[in-house]
Amino acid sequence: MLKCAPRSEECHTAQVDFSLSEQEQAVAELSRQILGDQSTPDRHRQLEADGVTHDDQAWRALGEAGLVGVSLPEDCGGGGLGFLATCLMLEEMGRTTARVPLLAPVGAMAMAEFSPDHDLLAGMADGSVLVSPALVESGRDPVDPRASASATGDGWIVTGTKEMVPFAEQADCLVLPAAAGDDIGLFLVDMADSSVEVVPQQTTSGLAEGVVMLADAPAERVGSDAAAVDWLAQRCTAALSAVAVGVVSEALRLTAAYTSEREQFNRPIATFQAVGQRVGDAYIDTEAIRLTALQACWRLDQGLEAATEVAVAKYWAADGGQRVANAAQHLHGGMGVDRDYPLWRYYVWAKHLELSLGGATAQLLRIGDALAAGTA
Repeated sequence: MLKCAPRSEECHTAQVDFSLSEQEQAVAELSRQILGDQSTPDRHRQLEADGVTHDDQAWRALGEAGLVGVSLPEDCGGGGLGFLATCLMLEEMGRTTARVPLLAPVGAMAMAEFSPDHDLLAGMADGSVLVSPALVESGRDPVDPRASASATGDGWIVTGTKEMVPFAEQADCLVLPAAAGDDIGLFLVDMADSSVEVVPQQTTSGLAEGVVMLADAPAERVGSDAAAVDWLAQRCTAALSAVAVGVVSEALRLTAAYTSEREQFNRPIATFQAVGQRVGDAYIDTEAIRLTALQACWRLDQGLEAATEVAVAKYWAADGGQRVANAAQHLHGGMGVDRDYPLWRYYVWAKHLELSLGGATAQLLRIGDALAAGTA
């Protein structure tokens, strides 16, 4: 913080503290401990062999530790911390490529924000009720959905199709945008209703996603305007950027370790100039991804305008993330595609995150629009 005394006194600069709070550090450390124990390479190989896309064991452990609902209000069983705390947990999910519902905590936050008295919030806080954000429709922005909602005598019904819905088959309910006449709103849909159909989608990362088709599905309106949809979309996008931080950080760590041990011509390949430069470039990209994600998550946590910062963070997660993944794969050689070695998971996760909720080009267009409008 820059502090200036009156003109008669000397202007001085005070130290700026960018460190996490003790509570936030505790969230990061506990998340790393639990996921480090639960989401190991051996565990992933077993889940893959069994065809399991949702690691219930790891998810329960996070719920029991209070991490799933760490950003929800205390009166519904949450931890009462901000959005940044959830993003720190998400980073550890990326670091371990944990097969858990990455965006469910953000969906629960939307419910707490726009429907704070809802009776499902306690279950969302401990992870026993899984709410998944369903933001994607082909070629549509979340704030311009094709899905429509109509008022009925005792509630609402929603009709439409949502794609790439995270953990659609496992979710208990969806929170999604739909057009209600001339308005846009957020709606909660019960996945158990017979009017809801789910078709699983295959993904490059192996993370569970699905197409959800709604035919007059009973719904509750939880957010009354486009601002509520934008609130959720920004936080989901920032959350994916936080996951990307963990993914590229671990990919870089694996690469640094491998190139330090792998020898050619009786010396580690890390000592070769071209290898060192490639790893150095990957380090710079990784730090850019980390810093832009932290800025976006912090601004959202503080309730500040963050649309451009979120787009910048997702741009770096997409563009820089694929560069880190490519460098890691290249420098590992054949080991990079060996499915008994963990790096391949980070490569496919980076590619998945690159395009989820808009790739680099989509983010540049958002940034350009903000610059043209003078809002950046």
